[in-house]
Amino acid sequence: MDAIFLQVLNGLDKGGAYALIALGLTLVFGTLGVVNFAHGALFMLGAFCAVSVQSILTISQKVRDESITFFEAYKEIPYLEIWWGETGSIIIDYAVPISIVVAIPVMLLIGLAMERGLIRHFYKRTHAEQILVTFGLAIVVQEIIKANFGANPIPVPAPDIVSGSANIGTWLGMSDTIVYPWWRLIYFVFSLTVIAAVFAFLQLTTFGMVVRAGMRNREMVGLLGIDIQRKFTIVFGLGAVVAGVAGAMYTPMLPPDYHMGMDFLVLSFVVVVVGGMGSLGGAVAAGFLLGLLQSFAAMNEIKSLIPGIDQIIIYLVAVIIILVRPRGLFGREGVMED
Repeated sequence: MDAIFLQVLNGLDKGGAYALIALGLTLVFGTLGVVNFAHGALFMLGAFCAVSVQSILTISQKVRDESITFFEAYKEIPYLEIWWGETGSIIIDYAVPISIVVAIPVMLLIGLAMERGLIRHFYKRTHAEQILVTFGLAIVVQEIIKANFGANPIPVPAPDIVSGSANIGTWLGMSDTIVYPWWRLIYFVFSLTVIAAVFAFLQLTTFGMVVRAGMRNREMVGLLGIDIQRKFTIVFGLGAVVAGVAGAMYTPMLPPDYHMGMDFLVLSFVVVVVGGMGSLGGAVAAGFLLGLLQSFAAMNEIKSLIPGIDQIIIYLVAVIIILVRPRGLFGREGVMED
């Protein structure tokens, strides 16, 4: 039972990542009708926001090491520590939370620039053309990241206060051997918070009401004198923000590298297709469902029965669901059926 409980936790934090990426992707598709194959690159850019913030905060100066007296030795000390001492050390330690705050305006600007500079010219093009141009954009972004940050993964640690593990078993009155990394628990709660915020924005605000109406019938909303195109541009920026903060928050669990966007892109599209193209609730449900299935498939007991099942379980389930329900779990009639 302990092993099963831990796999549930693993599945939930994986599902949170899948759901966040798929949510932004579905938001863009549902409003603009654009199949954005550059969405994984937005996740990667968010992760490298965290890398950049860490690099800026740890800019250092060479200072002579007074503890070594028999020869001259120097050590690197970050300027923040030189200027502010212990306070500077705390700021550096909290590089990831700070990067999330930084990533919000940065990713919003990137999303708006991407929509205005490229995506809006392909609204009325075929989905095949949209896929080609956004996939090409993703490759360009990937190579820019590789040229500036190198090809190797760059570790970004979580704050020391949450770098250990939580004794969840004690909390729940179960075995005290059930421990789980703090940051993974935080990521799960974070993903639920972002998902709830997006749904609240769309369901409880006037802006969200107009966007939802535009998703249903863009022409009718336009005839009412509403600049729906401007609102959709903002929604594209919102989708970029969701992907970016998901990437920044994920860095302590997976050191970012230049191809992580492509890795998550494929998974996110599988999640979107399983949930149903254009369905926000379907994207979230499918994200957590596939995260749980992948987690249980990674158990040694399962892999000993079906070797390699953990590598294909998501795609196998996707094939089965699409065969049974061609529109996905919650897909709308007419979406991607022309």
